[in-house]
Amino acid sequence: MKVKGINVSSKKTKEKIKHAFAELLFEKKSLNKLTVTELVKKADITRSAFYTHYDNIYEIAKEFQEENLTIFVQNMKQLQSVEDMNHYFDEIKNYLEENEDIYTMILSSKDPLFFVGSFGKIISKNLYDILKQKNIKNLEFNILFFVDGCMNLIIKHYRKEIPYSLDEIINYMKDMFKRLFLK
Repeated sequence: MKVKGINVSSKKTKEKIKHAFAELLFEKKSLNKLTVTELVKKADITRSAFYTHYDNIYEIAKEFQEENLTIFVQNMKQLQSVEDMNHYFDEIKNYLEENEDIYTMILSSKDPLFFVGSFGKIISKNLYDILKQKNIKNLEFNILFFVDGCMNLIIKHYRKEIPYSLDEIINYMKDMFKRLFLK
């Protein structure tokens, strides 16, 4: 990311770039099929405006990932015990609902693992740190199963591959958490 001090105009340009990026990713279904030329045309900006903010398409994807990781890490800091899990799931749901348009476009591509891989690692590590003292059999395996399953449900929701609402998915995740870890 090139621009350090972001003014209002620069912020608007970055938002245009990100929205155009998400739309193109939705259309093309693959990150490696996106070009700067298509992106600047869709965002209605100049190439120099694009290159003022980013060196390439992959930097936009990386910035999306970093922004989302920051949000998830902030929410994970609130997670101090297993009693906090319901609130944590609600925070994830609220965040996803607020950014539904972007996630629908991004997670409809063939490259969702680019965006969710790091989230899964962070969530898994935090769950492990909270649950390790509970003496749960196969803890690491259960966490891997749980986190990967949750991520997959969210991806399928945004791809419209399953008929469940985000509320239904989050409630199911809460229930599965209790079944796997709070027997």
